[in-house]
Amino acid sequence: MTEIPTIKPRRKGRSGMQAMLIPSQQMVAEQIRSAPEGVLTEVGTLRRRLAAQYGADACCPVTVQRHLRAIAELSFGALEKGEPVSTVTPYWRMVDPASLLAKRLAGGPTFIRERLAAEGRK
Repeated sequence: MTEIPTIKPRRKGRSGMQAMLIPSQQMVAEQIRSAPEGVLTEVGTLRRRLAAQYGADACCPVTVQRHLRAIAELSFGALEKGEPVSTVTPYWRMVDPASLLAKRLAGGPTFIRERLAAEGRK
């Protein structure tokens, strides 16, 4: 990976500071692609992995969610155009179909459930 991570200091509590990773869309997509097939991985886990990978204390939840939405739009659009599932970023592995986030992503909860079931998750 040729990207340099952006890590900004951020206040934590009254007197502390923490290093906050502001990930790129590519960083988020790579982490999603590394998620095991058929396993639902929480977005919080994705953020913790990114923070650890780049030596930060935390990873910006707003940025990750914004990138996840963009990734979902790209992946869902590619699938609708007939691209094979193996060529898109499997965002459905990061979103509980019962969550509010699932309702805001391309394809919605039904699509997410279908993709997870196709990967062997019940």
